[in-house]
Amino acid sequence: MAFDLDMIRALYSRMPGHIDKARQLLNRPLTLTEKILYSHLFDGQPTVELKRGEDYVDFAPDRVAMQDATAQMALLQFMQAGKTKVAVPSTVHCDHLIQAESGAEQDLATAISSNKEVYDFLASVSNKYGIGFWKPGAGIIHQVVLENYAFPGGLMIGTDSHTVNAGGLGMIAIGVGGADAVDVMAGMAWELKMPKLIGVRLTGKMNGWTSAKDVILKVAGILTVKGGTGAILEYFGEGAQSISCTGKGTICNMGAEIGATTSVFGYGDAMSRYLKSTDRADVAALADGIAAHLNGDEAVYANAEKYFDQVIEIDLTSLEPHVNGPFTPDLAWPISKLKDAALINNWPRDIEVGLIGSCTNSSYEDLDRAASLARQAVAKKLKVKSEFTITPGSEQVRFTVARDGQLEAFENMGGVVLANACGPCIGQWARHSDDPKRKNTIITSFNRNFAKRNDGNPNTHAFVASPELVTAMAIAGDITFNPLTDTLINEDGLEVRLDPPSGLELPPNGFAYEDRGFQEPAADGSAIKVAVDPASDRLQLLEPFAPWEGTDLKDLRLLIKAKGKCTTDHISMAGPWLKYRGHLDNISNNLLIGALNFFNERTNHVKNQVTGEYGEVPATARVYKSRGIGSIIVGDENYGEGSSREHAAMEPRHLGVRAVLVRSFARIHETNLKKQGMLALTFANPADYDKVEEDDRIDILGLEHFTPGVPLTMVLHHDDGRQDRFAVNHTFNESQIAWFVAGGALNLIKQTQGLN
Repeated sequence: MAFDLDMIRALYSRMPGHIDKARQLLNRPLTLTEKILYSHLFDGQPTVELKRGEDYVDFAPDRVAMQDATAQMALLQFMQAGKTKVAVPSTVHCDHLIQAESGAEQDLATAISSNKEVYDFLASVSNKYGIGFWKPGAGIIHQVVLENYAFPGGLMIGTDSHTVNAGGLGMIAIGVGGADAVDVMAGMAWELKMPKLIGVRLTGKMNGWTSAKDVILKVAGILTVKGGTGAILEYFGEGAQSISCTGKGTICNMGAEIGATTSVFGYGDAMSRYLKSTDRADVAALADGIAAHLNGDEAVYANAEKYFDQVIEIDLTSLEPHVNGPFTPDLAWPISKLKDAALINNWPRDIEVGLIGSCTNSSYEDLDRAASLARQAVAKKLKVKSEFTITPGSEQVRFTVARDGQLEAFENMGGVVLANACGPCIGQWARHSDDPKRKNTIITSFNRNFAKRNDGNPNTHAFVASPELVTAMAIAGDITFNPLTDTLINEDGLEVRLDPPSGLELPPNGFAYEDRGFQEPAADGSAIKVAVDPASDRLQLLEPFAPWEGTDLKDLRLLIKAKGKCTTDHISMAGPWLKYRGHLDNISNNLLIGALNFFNERTNHVKNQVTGEYGEVPATARVYKSRGIGSIIVGDENYGEGSSREHAAMEPRHLGVRAVLVRSFARIHETNLKKQGMLALTFANPADYDKVEEDDRIDILGLEHFTPGVPLTMVLHHDDGRQDRFAVNHTFNESQIAWFVAGGALNLIKQTQGLN
């Protein structure tokens, strides 16, 4: 039986009325995205048309999901909100803090021991406030959500950018910062600018080596890492119906890599089969009853260019397998073009490690198709050239593929099965390397491949592909290998070719598990005490940020002018820093240590305007803060792309940064900055970025009349006495300006609860 069946039933009972009302207001047929969003308005039935890309809208999500690394800060904030229980169904999933090193059993035991303080904190907070708790080893948040909580037509938010994975089950699922989650758990509205819509028409049917992963790798190449910003991708067409539910999840999952708010597929037979296979036939029956409302109107899809802001068309029949990378997930190479690209760019040909699994590609179907190649490698006497690891997505998947023989096939090929956790995908990887800075190549079925992300080595060329292609290329050990056309020499000296992969969509004998790792919260948590040791270096109770002082900001110092790509991994690294995600002061010691300083082309090396010396970014910020001097960060395009981690916004706020001025923002990071009472500003003229000099003292004027839609003024006082004055834009609305004035959104929540 499904979780929260009464909630789903209630939503489905009111959806038809909300959709009919929206259709009347808009006087046209509706996309699936519009049906879901208009059915989740915080104030109830729609009363006005919501303008895409313009109107801020208050929504009422059905649930909240948090992974352990982000849940710490989210729940530390929620503890200040004055609530006795979460207002919507919420869960915590322990998947980020398990480091991959030796194998599943040993790595999990090590994690439970080394992270005991954090796990105990998360378990007790969850128990106290009515939050479902998934223990370490239960699986990766997005796979567990798909198996247990996602449902067609729902709206959820999660404190991880890959929350969007649930779009594979017809849900509008959106990654957010922890402060957004706090709002919803506290019973308040969740605000989002009405997204634009990108329609993706899929025709034909996949065959041979092509998989669902290749769809999103192709889309990433078309839209780039920022092409989906402010938009929801809605997939439709005959090709969409032919893809499995977990395949749809893979496509939606990597939508985060193009900046999309989320992605979604309409309800169909594949979703119904998956719901029934995961013991949710009752949800499938309810969805069947309103199936027309869980898809876009036929008239929309028949004339898509009229109803979407942009339309992309992909023919699945002719779609080639893709490999994306290195260093960015939107550098897309059809497999037929990869060899030439590798030779021209002098990428290391030898693949040192192939890694499959993660939240993106760890379904039964993924592992079964990859295992078919592992069996071929053994049968055809092929010696596997690369190290090979497998990360199951959940204990349910792991137990089932262990029962059905896929794990044995991988182990026979020489593979190592890792814990049901994120592991190498997020830098939690104690990689076996004799030179951590060596130029090398790896290939994964993960979603991101930014420099240093997997192993901390800036010279690791990470490529992203489907699990089956990763497996084939790990067998060959060569990034120029094309399994569609190339042969390999086996141990007998014979030339052999790998056959196309094959696999089942769902286990024929159903999914199984012994202990899925779920802990239900106490019915009444009022007596439960949540203690945080003041001497802890892993957890720290939060102090409210100071409210705005009521004046313009003057004499700010430039902390850093970041050049080029500056993701949340550059702003607040993961990997070994994950252990400090519950301790704001300690985690702040990684602030912008990965960002490239415009003035000297170095990382973590900026000028301290107080001492005149160069030093680390966090240390420099602490000097300014100790002297009562505010600072500012300047960045380039798509600043803050990648993860939803709000630490990338909380750290600069904690260290005295008052504003972040960039050419453009990634959506989640811009919202996170606003939530923490920071000024998120963009150059009205992007060329003004070039005017910022290293020794500038900076004023931000116009705050005393801070108004939606009205630019502020930036004044640069250069060291030689010159001045530059120019306009800077913002997207603050009235409620977001109130966050800034109060010193952060959480301060406003506390005020409404009478806690200040």
